[in-house]
Amino acid sequence: MHSRKPWRLAGALAAALVLATACGSAGPDSESGGSAGTRVFAADNGKVTIPADPQRVVATGYAVPVLIEAEAKLVGISSWKRGLAMMSAEERRTYDGLTKIAGEAAAETNYEAIAKTRPDLIVVGVPMPVLGDLDMKRLQSIAPVAVVGPTLPNSWRTLSSRQADAAGRAGRLAESKAAYEKKAGELKAKYADALAGLKFGHLGAYGDRSAGTFLREFADSWGTNIPQDVGATYYGQVKKKGGGSNDVSETPSLEELPDSFGEADAITYTLQPDGKPAPEVQYVLDSKLWKNLPAVKAGKVFPLRYTEAATYGSAMRTLDEIDTVFAPLLKK
Repeated sequence: MHSRKPWRLAGALAAALVLATACGSAGPDSESGGSAGTRVFAADNGKVTIPADPQRVVATGYAVPVLIEAEAKLVGISSWKRGLAMMSAEERRTYDGLTKIAGEAAAETNYEAIAKTRPDLIVVGVPMPVLGDLDMKRLQSIAPVAVVGPTLPNSWRTLSSRQADAAGRAGRLAESKAAYEKKAGELKAKYADALAGLKFGHLGAYGDRSAGTFLREFADSWGTNIPQDVGATYYGQVKKKGGGSNDVSETPSLEELPDSFGEADAITYTLQPDGKPAPEVQYVLDSKLWKNLPAVKAGKVFPLRYTEAATYGSAMRTLDEIDTVFAPLLKK
């Protein structure tokens, strides 16, 4: 959710996207009203009248994986390359078969392509500060537009629920949510004793080598929120909150590594889907300061893939990763 990632919260949190489609009955973010076949949905851009049962939905950003997973009636999507590794084979086939109406960034929206899909609903999943990259009037001339954006990285749970409700797929999401919560609960019980009393830190993937910085993520950030569901406790907080993901992560200079992680009993760090550290992470791992950290010397360092999961289905893969890397703790 940093500005380096398109469709994310500008300068703060990664953008998440919400589908504001409709479901047959009014959900938590909707109101009864409108003419037959429509309802009013409370989106970030106000109360929007949308189809009660949308048949041709265009989705962008974080709504893409959620609505594919929920089997919504999609006719066009933005590119979502960063999430391909977390899709099932069936979801990937769906993704590949859908018309791409935008690139990886909001500014890469193709309005003609959207119009050609003849949508009855357009779901824009960027936070409000990013809307300046879009021609909202032009979008609204094509179909009703609903915008729902995130606040913190861990808000994907709430956003997923709202997206699925809007799309009329609340039941489908409920199944995924129940499966995730069941598995997370089982792992929490499994590792309760092993994790008790441990203070964790997390090294994220979006530092800046050229500036000599690293990304420290605290509780409720991308790399931490799913391990938290398993019982990991991440200590500390940002020095100065800046809104969005900047409320739960910061980019200190490499020289501050000992101060940032010095109290950590254990450290998790982000891996790419291929299992390799991003260059920004490898830069930190290669430093002497990293190697001299107490947690590193103690061998309590845990690399994690799929830390940017933003759906219950993809987060199941994150839980599998956590179970694999935390397993040695059970032998201590």
